[in-house]
Amino acid sequence: MRAPATLATADEAIAAIPSGSTVAISGFVGSGHPEMLTLALERRFLQTGTPTDLTLFYCAGQGDRIERGMGRIAHPGLLKRIVGGHWNLAPKLGSLALANQVEAYNLPQGVLSVLTREIAAKRPGLFTKVGLNTFIDPIHSGGMLNARTTEPLVERITLDGETWLRYKYMPIHVALIRATYADPRGNLSMDCEGIISEVLPMAQAARNHGGIVIAQVESVVDQLPDPKSVRVPGLLVDYIVTSGGQYHDQTFGEVFVEDFVVTSPGSFTLPPMAECDRKRIGARALQEVRRGDIVNLGIGLPEAVAMVAAETGRLHEFTLTVESGPTGGVPASGLSFGCSHFPEAIIDQPAQFDFYDGGGLDIGVLGAVEIDAEGSVNVASFAGRFAGVGGASRSSTSPNAPSSNSPPTASASSKSPPASISSATSSIKCSSPPSSAFIAPEGSKEMSRWCSETAKRCSVNHRMPPTITFPQKVACRRYAGGTRPHSVNLPAK
Repeated sequence: MRAPATLATADEAIAAIPSGSTVAISGFVGSGHPEMLTLALERRFLQTGTPTDLTLFYCAGQGDRIERGMGRIAHPGLLKRIVGGHWNLAPKLGSLALANQVEAYNLPQGVLSVLTREIAAKRPGLFTKVGLNTFIDPIHSGGMLNARTTEPLVERITLDGETWLRYKYMPIHVALIRATYADPRGNLSMDCEGIISEVLPMAQAARNHGGIVIAQVESVVDQLPDPKSVRVPGLLVDYIVTSGGQYHDQTFGEVFVEDFVVTSPGSFTLPPMAECDRKRIGARALQEVRRGDIVNLGIGLPEAVAMVAAETGRLHEFTLTVESGPTGGVPASGLSFGCSHFPEAIIDQPAQFDFYDGGGLDIGVLGAVEIDAEGSVNVASFAGRFAGVGGASRSSTSPNAPSSNSPPTASASSKSPPASISSATSSIKCSSPPSSAFIAPEGSKEMSRWCSETAKRCSVNHRMPPTITFPQKVACRRYAGGTRPHSVNLPAK
């Protein structure tokens, strides 16, 4: 039975979360995170001591490396268990795991993203080869990060003679999500959000498990005129919290950047990078990108590839994608990573990872902590800090190679073997054991050779023009006509 969505304050909505729940939170780095809701959850716990023993489920690393995002709720007692894909931007969560104060799992970001759909449908889990032979594989640690964590969430199985991993189903009871607008029936649109994230499957999962969905929106409007713009149907939403723009910056790095939500034909100037090792690494990685390639850039060092491509006038030769959903344009950097300037399209993160998993990428350029001579790559562990695998294991296994199920076509046979590059400043012996290292499944010798060359600062021509021209910006619908949609009142709780 459908009940109408209730307009509530953040404190009123958060008070409905029961102790012992599994809480899924949307967002990606600094984008699409319902900051007003996580702030209210922290406030309620500090003031009342409830709720307690929550399981936190999230896909990407929502945070600013200090306290925003997931850092708000990093409190012993509030959290019992954390299941996350990337931890580096929420160091307070990592501190809880390292101190053995919570059960802690690091599973691949893309796996968790797609798993939300399996949870929503109450299927038995996600079957994939992503994570095989890495620290996520049960033959190592199964993604468990400390001694307190004992329940296996990953199972190694054999299907039709092949080895697979099954990431187990787990119920979601509460979804904290974010959108731009809601209408009086609770339908949600993402007009001014730079990403879509997992808002729909998280809401479906919570609803199908008898839980609650709390949506933070900028405002409530009379009507959403285009039903195709609705990303979450109102029948899934229990509480609407209006932010009025407070704690609703487009990213943790920017209040609002129109470039992230429009595609248009004019100009945009990207500042040149100063000469440095980061630029040299980006330039070397760019040499591996071919005309027509579909490319994924990871966070950190790989961001330099887009900058150098812009300076050298090569951006038009290939298509840059981000696992969060943008396709085309130029990926943003820093705390806006996950958005793109002038994307051609923005799809949700589970759909983007479906494309990656099926072999859609031609090349992935990823960051790394350590790489050894065998090509084993540590992306997860620093001394005294835990970063997490993020999307690395999925992006690195995606590059497009014909499989036994692929029909023989000219396009499949004409391409040279694809590549997966991890950016590091040197090729060294990984100090981390296999239980904490991400192991590259293929292309290891080439990866090691490339990193060794990078360490020697291999010769690259740096004679580059200072700027690149992009499409002219146009008005976002957020400000179309000079006014925002008219706000309306919903029944108070």
